[in-house]
Order: sequence, then C-alpha cells, then structure tokens
Amino acid sequence: MMVLCFLSRTLQLARHSSSPLGRQLCSASANKPVLTLFTKFILQEVDITLPENSVWYDKYKYDIPVFHLNGKFLMKHRVDIQKFEDQLVKLELQNDGNQ
Repeated sequence: MMVLCFLSRTLQLARHSSSPLGRQLCSASANKPVLTLFTKFILQEVDITLPENSVWYDKYKYDIPVFHLNGKFLMKHRVDIQKFEDQLVKLELQNDGNQ
C-alpha cells in the first residue's frame, strides 16, 4: 500500500470536483487554490496550520508544497514527475521482490 502525503497550509483538496461537495469546496474557496487529484493511491492531506501538526509547520512553513511517499521525503516546491515515476517504479520492483 502506498501513502502520498501532501503537506499544505492554504490548499484545500476537492477530491471529486464534479461532486456537490467538490463544487462547494471550489466555490467556497475563491481566494484559495484548489487542487483536484485523481489517483488510485491513498492520499493523506496534512494541514500544517493545525496545532497538532506544529512539528510539520516548523519544518515546512516556507517549503509548500511538500510530498512524502510512504513516509519518506520525496520533493518540495514543485512536482518533479520523472522523480515521482522513478520512485514508484522502484517501490513496485521492491514489492515484487518481496513477494
């Protein structure tokens, strides 16, 4: 199982923008960016402004967005698609070797 963590302080996630909830999120957050992610991975959103996430806020307050893959730092500031794909292939190969 893979978990993709997206650490954000101002980003709202509309998982299904065509759903009523997605439309509400989009219209309610006119001043904030909305990220729609269609994936077959497990997505874990971490709002670093919440008190229980103060450790992540201290670590990443100037580096949003930050991506972790399976709990390990992957990238920050921008998405490097090639790096992401390479890491997924590596994980797939490791999983195949462990079976």
